[in-house]
Amino acid sequence: MKIPRLRLWIAAGVAAVIGGAGALTTTTAHAATGCRVDYSVSSQWSGGFGASVTITNLGDPVNGWRLTWSFPSGQTITQLWNGSYTQSGSQVTVTNASYNGSIPTGGNTSFGFNGAFGGTNTAPTSFALNGVTCTGSTGPSTTPSSTPSNTPSASPSASPSSTPQASSKPCDIYAAGGTPCVAAHSTTRALYRAYNGNLYQVRRSSDNATRNIGVLSAGGVANAAAQDSFCSGTTCVITVVYDQSGRGNDVWYQGSGGAGGKATPAKATTESLTVGGSKAYSLYINPGNSYWRDGHTTGVPTGSAPEGVYMVTSGTHVNSGCCFDYGNSETTRRADGAGAMDAIYFGTSCWFGGCSGSGPWVQADLEYGLYPGGSSSWNPNQRAFTSKFVTATLKNNGTSRFAIKGSNAQSGSLYTLYDGSLPGGYNPMRKQGAIILGSGGDCCATNTNLSAGTFYEGAIVSGYPSDATENAVQADVVAAGYR
Repeated sequence: MKIPRLRLWIAAGVAAVIGGAGALTTTTAHAATGCRVDYSVSSQWSGGFGASVTITNLGDPVNGWRLTWSFPSGQTITQLWNGSYTQSGSQVTVTNASYNGSIPTGGNTSFGFNGAFGGTNTAPTSFALNGVTCTGSTGPSTTPSSTPSNTPSASPSASPSSTPQASSKPCDIYAAGGTPCVAAHSTTRALYRAYNGNLYQVRRSSDNATRNIGVLSAGGVANAAAQDSFCSGTTCVITVVYDQSGRGNDVWYQGSGGAGGKATPAKATTESLTVGGSKAYSLYINPGNSYWRDGHTTGVPTGSAPEGVYMVTSGTHVNSGCCFDYGNSETTRRADGAGAMDAIYFGTSCWFGGCSGSGPWVQADLEYGLYPGGSSSWNPNQRAFTSKFVTATLKNNGTSRFAIKGSNAQSGSLYTLYDGSLPGGYNPMRKQGAIILGSGGDCCATNTNLSAGTFYEGAIVSGYPSDATENAVQADVVAAGYR
């Protein structure tokens, strides 16, 4: 977010709304010995789409799998999660990840991908698991039907692949919806049900030693006891919040020994809380603290690519300083023009004036302005979120549309604050792909952060999340039990 004296005004334009992604497609291949494959196109945009694939094993247990198919319309995979892939022409082979290779009899596993297409996006109807064509039964193989079966299978069936499993965490939910996390950060808990790595690192003042703080178990909450033991009798700061997506998009404090710059790391013990009844610590940002990462080569959307962001923050620790953001920012750490940022802002800043009430509000930091809606005028649908824990979401298709939502993170559904056209001058977006946490985009290479805010968890996703996906993430946040 550029400071007011440097604000450049962009001539307002009229954003042309790009119509229709078209009908979403779901096909079920009932064609193979011992397996069934459910293929679902969960989101679609001009020239691109997201899909989810669920393999249900109806035969003997599988230990290591390879799924093959042929795209009928020349589609290509551009990004895949929960597995690895190769593609030669229209022929695709997907193999399991290290954590999902075993499928028991009657069990299932899922993966998802983003793809590109030309004129049509016809779904494949024939799949083979480990070389055996999937027929939807354990009987002899038959020629697959070109139309989806309307008869429910009597065998154990996975739910539609866009429906997350009961144990799903936010990034599992986003992946099931065809919009995978490309950066996932939290000091409180795992954001994937299988994540068993580090959440963040602390450094103590007594000897400058560091300690990584992980989770108590896979998919669980932070090991706060490890921090308490390491920091006993001295003070600690949080130096880095690790990326759980596997892309290496860790955010380091903006200062000497971190990401470089003039800011400092946040104190590690300012605020403790409980998540699911277990102790955890927040990333408690005060003026002078900020975190950053250049992620433009490691999956963070750039240019006009669609993107979604969510975070859990607090309505009780805020100010009007510029700018408590989480999301996509400039790699230059300068205010590089309208659309160079795509980040959630949460605080009491009334950037363009005319606000109703005193906030704090969920707004969009798109650079050269904190937008409460689709223009610089105050959005009358805005509302303040003053609860202890707040969920905030932002999604932007990069060319015509964006949406802002918020909610109490302890109960209730997301409230849509705005869903409509991008402001004039922001079509298309010009995202640069850095990640900012705790400050605006033109901080903190040569200056320091002015904002205050609290960060518990959040993620940046590739693609434009559906409302159903965002609602499922909110339900998981509520179920996490922030107290």
